[in-house]
Amino acid sequence: MSLGVPDDDAALAADVLAYSDEHGIDSHGIARLKTYFDLLQVGRVNPRPKLKVVREKHAVATIDGDNGLGLVVGPKCMDMAIEKTHQHGSGSIAVCNTNHYGAAGYYPLMAVKKDYIGLSMTNTTKGVAPFNGKEKMLGTNPVALAFPSLNEPEVVIDFASSTVAYGKVEIAQREGEKIPLGWCLDENGLPTTNPEEMINGGALLPLGSSKEGSGHKGYCLAGAVDILSAVLSGANWGPFATPFAINASISGTQVGKGIGHFFVAWDIEGFRDLIAFKKSMDHWIVTMRNAIAREEGAKVLVPGDPEREAYARRIKEGIPIHPIILDQLKTISHACNVPLR
Repeated sequence: MSLGVPDDDAALAADVLAYSDEHGIDSHGIARLKTYFDLLQVGRVNPRPKLKVVREKHAVATIDGDNGLGLVVGPKCMDMAIEKTHQHGSGSIAVCNTNHYGAAGYYPLMAVKKDYIGLSMTNTTKGVAPFNGKEKMLGTNPVALAFPSLNEPEVVIDFASSTVAYGKVEIAQREGEKIPLGWCLDENGLPTTNPEEMINGGALLPLGSSKEGSGHKGYCLAGAVDILSAVLSGANWGPFATPFAINASISGTQVGKGIGHFFVAWDIEGFRDLIAFKKSMDHWIVTMRNAIAREEGAKVLVPGDPEREAYARRIKEGIPIHPIILDQLKTISHACNVPLR
């Protein structure tokens, strides 16, 4: 708000970030606030965007986000997809000229609240080498889906198309820890366990990492997200995606506007009776959870369980903040004259 973001938009952005920290997704929560703050402060992000319909046909549309915070543009465009689903049974919104939108899983849950199936995806700053390559060409390009159920918690699928999210490499760097082999390459295209070597000229690997791990599948998935989010909407795709960093210069070559998102909602009633579907979802969830685990004392989870467990723990015990992040919050507090208890 101190940087000119309207009150309602600031609250919306805060909710998206809080969702991440509450659910244990530390790479996309308050740890990202300093970058949003910096980009707003120097005018790289528009604090008061006016969303515009670029093109529309029945259940589909493309929206220009007017270079606004992705944390604001994203929820508003997911709402548009949900509204089209009210009218047509499904709704698909492609978005250009937007910015980093936080955790992908936040958005399909908006559809689940209406008893719809939801999907969201976004392209991101280049950081991932294509299969058999060593140069950064694609973002971590996440995909998220959510499905409602009856008595069991909803199923929430949220994952990057890279072997790991870039934020997890940053966390390892802050903690002074090694990263597993298969996550990253160094600047020479060689596998590394040192997060510094990835951050300083290296690259993340696509999901699956190697030929033996079927890394081509992660590459294909990242490509699909890039095309649906950016090529389809008219945003910058692949290596031209706008960087999410204050110290990164924007490439002189632009093939579109900003980065892109893609949102979809489906009305289950168009496929099947809603209650019957939700009962079947309960059955699916219980069946998966009752699968025999590989190790004694372990259990099989369904997508969304780890985040729910983190939520239950953190709502009770509090949310841990790394000292480096706390220092960033103090800097923002002083700059904005907002007390930090």
